[in-house]
Amino acid sequence: MEQAFRQPEQIVIIGGGLVGSLLATLLAQSGYKVTVYEWRPDPREKGHQRGRSINLALSDRGWRALAAAGIAEAVKEIAIPMYGRMIHPLGAPPVFQPYDNTGKAIYSVTRGILNSALCKEAFKYGVEFMFGYRSVEVNLQTCQVTLQHLKSNTLTTVQADILIGADGAFSTVRQAMMRLDRFNYCQHYIDYGYKELTIPPDAKGQFQMEKNCLHIWPRGNYMLIALPNIDGSFTGTLFLPFEGEVSFEQLTSQEKVLHFFRCNFPDVVMLMPLLVEEFFNNPTSSLITVRCQPWTYRGKVALVGDAAHAIVPFYGQGMNAGFEDCRILTELLNHHQGNWNTALRAYERARIANANAIADLALMNFIEMRDYVADPKFLLRKKIEAHLHALFPNEWIPLYTMVTFSHMPYSQAMHIGKIQDEIMQRVMQTENIEHCWQNLNFEAIKNELMQKI
Repeated sequence: MEQAFRQPEQIVIIGGGLVGSLLATLLAQSGYKVTVYEWRPDPREKGHQRGRSINLALSDRGWRALAAAGIAEAVKEIAIPMYGRMIHPLGAPPVFQPYDNTGKAIYSVTRGILNSALCKEAFKYGVEFMFGYRSVEVNLQTCQVTLQHLKSNTLTTVQADILIGADGAFSTVRQAMMRLDRFNYCQHYIDYGYKELTIPPDAKGQFQMEKNCLHIWPRGNYMLIALPNIDGSFTGTLFLPFEGEVSFEQLTSQEKVLHFFRCNFPDVVMLMPLLVEEFFNNPTSSLITVRCQPWTYRGKVALVGDAAHAIVPFYGQGMNAGFEDCRILTELLNHHQGNWNTALRAYERARIANANAIADLALMNFIEMRDYVADPKFLLRKKIEAHLHALFPNEWIPLYTMVTFSHMPYSQAMHIGKIQDEIMQRVMQTENIEHCWQNLNFEAIKNELMQKI
């Protein structure tokens, strides 16, 4: 039994976004005094600012963390279940692909609305939020942070007992850690950018497409997706190369934008009355993967969420992984009775390999979403895997299910997924597979997986 340790007098979290707000709530519920500094304005006052966001997909890992904070039921009121993908092939009717045959769903939620709800919950437990403060310098040795008030430009230095960087992919806390000896860091931008577009509700305030699914227009080298909002609209996101024959750099006029959409997404053009205006007013944003190690420093500084492991959005796990950070960190603190030094070391050991795994999986899933989801061979493979899962629900679990609808460590899911992929590649080489797949020896396929895990 470990001895109880004195609670730190002041925990400072840099970053009051989704992860910072949730972590603040969990820590405050455990009795810690928490102050959060955030450069943006109070989301409860400003409301949701559209223009450069990808709608969020809450799944099991995120819900478990929200449940730990006692806020899951409240969040469900602002979330919309999506039971599968609605694929919009070019020149053919939409096809619905359920996530599984038991009615599992991921949930669409608007970032700003969720952030506001998390801040309100944190306030209930005495968390102090300081909005409009940007961190400009971090001293890891003294655990001091210098912040600039964005309205007055005055500088303030705050002292922390524990300092947590929840300040996103370009974290100033991480930048301070990068100046340390033996700190490993890499970042990678993919060649694609994204732009937010809107499908508003119809004249009666109703959804113009099927509400309870994730819509995808796969077009090989690029794609459009759309997720529902509680106001009847959809937030669309166009993923397109920055440069090249078909790219953002080519869409320089109203005529070119309309021609591009009419040729590639004809069924959605009529649903976007502000298409041209939004295309030129909303920014084209980049997509980055960040990996680093270590995530902690001397038992008093830690990174969480995108500050530690920014990933591309194609598995819908960025927020869920960040929320899982929060849950696991607070569980470890409770387990080690407030010994931050021990808990932070355990947190780092538990999370880094899994963060690297979901980063790889997210990059892989981009290829699947844009290239394969409308491919007949791919769909047949998914049907065979779904049949295997129905026959052996505890042995053959599809990779998407392991990642999205379980709490299995991401690294373990990726390991099993690679073995499944090797097996299925061979299965799909079976002669006349399209007509004889139901006669496969499914028991043997399952046993091969069990032997290789």
